[in-house]
Amino acid sequence: MKKIALFLFLSLPILTLAQERSAGLRLGEPLSITYKDFISDYISYEFMFGRAGVNSNSYYQRDFENNPPESNSFYQSNSAKQGVSLNARMAYHEDFTDVFGIEQGYLLGYGGAGVQLRSNRVTYLYTVSSVNTGAIPKQEERSNVDFGPEAFVGVEYYFSDLPINVFAEGGIFLELLDRVGHLKGQGGIGVRYIF
Repeated sequence: MKKIALFLFLSLPILTLAQERSAGLRLGEPLSITYKDFISDYISYEFMFGRAGVNSNSYYQRDFENNPPESNSFYQSNSAKQGVSLNARMAYHEDFTDVFGIEQGYLLGYGGAGVQLRSNRVTYLYTVSSVNTGAIPKQEERSNVDFGPEAFVGVEYYFSDLPINVFAEGGIFLELLDRVGHLKGQGGIGVRYIF
C-alpha cells in the first residue's frame, strides 16, 4: 500500500491538468487510497483500494457455527487480520456554497452508491468434543470474502487557493456474498490532491 501511495504522489505532476481529477487518502472504514473524477458537473465516479477492517467476534462465531469444519466442532475463539477492500462507486453532487455563505472555496454535498469487495483472514480455535472435556483445541484458517452494494452521503470542501479538497462521509454496506443481509456501517474523512 505504501508503494501505491508513493506512485500516486510521484505521478501527480505528470498526469493531465484537468481540474476535476483528484487522488488522496481516506481515513476510516475502509482505510483507502482514493481516485475521483467527474463525468459531468454533478456526477462523479470513484475507485478506492485499501484495507478492510475486521467484523465483530460474534460475526465470525456465527460464520463458524453455520459452516463447522467437522460435524461435532465447538467454537472457542477466533482472530482476524485486516484485509483488502476494493470499491467502485458513483455519486451525485450539489453545490451548497451559497447556502452556508462561504466566500472562499466551495462546498459540495453528495450521495451515491457503489459496490464493494472485502477480504480478510480468520483463524478459528475449536474442539471436536464437548468444551468441558479438556480436549486439545484445533485450528483452522479461512478467507472471509464479502461482496455487496454500498450507499453513502458526504460533504467535500474545495479550497480556492490550494489544489486540494477535504471530505467527510458516512454510509452503509450490505453483504450479498458470504452472509446475505449483514449490514456494516462505514465512514471516513480524507484529503485529495486535485490535478
